[in-house]
Amino acid sequence: MTPQGTHAASILVRDGRIAGVSRGAEAPAGAEVVDYGDHVVMPGLVDTHVHVNEPGRTDWEGFETATRAAAAGGVTTVIDMPLNSVPPTTTANGLRAKRDAARGRCFVDVGFWGGLVPGNLLELPALLELGVFGFKAFLAPSGVPEFGHVSPEELRAGLGHLAAARVPVLVHAELGALVREPEAAGAATYAAYLESRPPVAETEAVSLIARLCAETGGRAHVVHLSAASAAPVIRDAVAAGARLTAETCPHYLFFASERVPAGATEFKCAPPIRSEANRTGLWEALEAGVLAMVVSDHSPAPPASKRREAGDFREAWGGIASLELSLRAVWTAARERGCPVERLAEWLCAAPARLVGLEGRKGRIAEGWDADLVVWLPEARSRVEAAALRQRHKLTPYDGIALDGAIEATWLRGEKVFEAGGGWGAPAGRLLARTEAA
Repeated sequence: MTPQGTHAASILVRDGRIAGVSRGAEAPAGAEVVDYGDHVVMPGLVDTHVHVNEPGRTDWEGFETATRAAAAGGVTTVIDMPLNSVPPTTTANGLRAKRDAARGRCFVDVGFWGGLVPGNLLELPALLELGVFGFKAFLAPSGVPEFGHVSPEELRAGLGHLAAARVPVLVHAELGALVREPEAAGAATYAAYLESRPPVAETEAVSLIARLCAETGGRAHVVHLSAASAAPVIRDAVAAGARLTAETCPHYLFFASERVPAGATEFKCAPPIRSEANRTGLWEALEAGVLAMVVSDHSPAPPASKRREAGDFREAWGGIASLELSLRAVWTAARERGCPVERLAEWLCAAPARLVGLEGRKGRIAEGWDADLVVWLPEARSRVEAAALRQRHKLTPYDGIALDGAIEATWLRGEKVFEAGGGWGAPAGRLLARTEAA
């Protein structure tokens, strides 16, 4: 699957890079040949929204388990979110602690976002110098006390401060003033939780972000958009010249609120999974290019914190665990819409790589790019067995659901890091830095 289309081809790999792509079964004399027959060979996925949580909350997830799950799902590059670890990545020391925890334990390449929180504006240059790919901010409470949410004025300051650096500010786009606690009657139900985080909270937040981009010249990226009603705001802002992009996630494209079972708190996330009509609207925005990419927002937690036995959506921790399943979930839903498989390479590979400045290295099968590849069978279909997933905790809303696609192998810089039914070698992932990408 190359930028020129999907066709029979040979990929020549030398020193971890793609040295050439030729039609047919051509190979230099003496070359080691790996023949995958009629499998699809696609660029390795680039997932720019992953919560690894190490150090500090390693009992939630860690670099070893998260990157094993990534490799098993065809993801070859992960960019780790700056919160849920302790310390968070809001200072230079926090980033150093994160890199120390990751070093030598990653099965795929890993980079890092910094955090934009109240009072840390002066920390941003040092974080940039150490190689973060940009900064994450919240407009509503993050759920953890060590990562505060910013006011509109603080977000404006951050966007202005970083405009010249040309790195994105990622924004959790829900206005805190429009997010409310569920009412007492039926407060533990999914319906109450869904009502407590209405689409207008996202739409108004996206309007604010678009206006601040225009005023400051800063570059913003809306993370995990769930409200299709915000898509026209993004479309119009970009048409007017705003430096604004947006992503959505597999769970918003696959699930709908009408099909969330009673008490199934593994479906809780923020923003929430919305209606079937909303899901259709997100697909239309993605297909039209208003939404640029699909990334996992992999955010697992210990099962006890999900309050599954009580079925209490008010008290349950919010987050969907799906890093290993992104390709299959998106493909299953895309296939139902008649969407060609080639579009996945843009949404899951090339566009996320552009977001973090890794274009030229990651996200395409082309000469000179890293030989990061996922080999899979789109026609295969099987049920998800949560117990077999490589993430630390197995609770996931995809358990028992039949998904299309089967991952055969994942290659990182020309080295096989996953093979279906095979064992695991030593961790081969590298720690990435924006300064090297530039």
